Parts: sequence; C-alpha cells; structure tokens
Amino acid sequence: MRMFAAAALAATTVSAAPAAADFARIQNETQFREVVQGRTLAYPLVRLRVTPDGRITGTGAGREVSGQWQWQDGLFCRDLYWGERELGYNCQTVEVRGDTVRFTSDAGEGDHADFRLR
Repeated sequence: MRMFAAAALAATTVSAAPAAADFARIQNETQFREVVQGRTLAYPLVRLRVTPDGRITGTGAGREVSGQWQWQDGLFCRDLYWGERELGYNCQTVEVRGDTVRFTSDAGEGDHADFRLR
C-alpha cells in the first residue's frame, strides 16, 4: 500500500515505436479511462477501483481505501486515505504494458507501483 501512496505519474518520453516489453505512457484522461474502466487494480494485498466519477475505492492490507482523483496536465492526481490515515495529494505519471499499469509518484520522479488489471 505504501508504494501506491507514494506512486506518482512521471513525464517520460515514449518513442514512436516502443519495444514490446516497454511501458507506454498514458497521455490523457481518455486513454486512462479506457484502460481502467470497469477493472480492478491489483497489487499484493491491495484491490482498487478508479471510477469515472472521480472516486477511488477499495482495500489495502485489510483497511478501506478511499479518495478522489482527477486528470491534470497529463498526470493522474489523487488525494487518498488508507483507513484513517491520510496519504495526501500526489500527481503521478501512468504507463501501461499489457495488463500492468505503472503509477510513478511525484510526477514521475518518485517510487513506482505496478498494478495488475483484473
């Protein structure tokens, strides 16, 4: 859960023809919604849903996870709670490779967490 709390989107450049194993940067909210809509983001002991109405819901290590999100300047920006603990506001880069979505905290300068799409 700590990794997701720290995860933020990074402003990385993706080449025009990335290798199959490379992550591709999600550039806008429409792309992001297409990837996560109706899916669960799974990380060890974490299950999250990012809803179209700007909510984040789920569980992490047995505690409720809740929050709000918005897409801003090419970044996934969220305010998150893990149980009673406020994890704060953070804007993150989002990248995708197959059924894996990578969130990198601090606008791509921080830690990353790879979630499986279920």
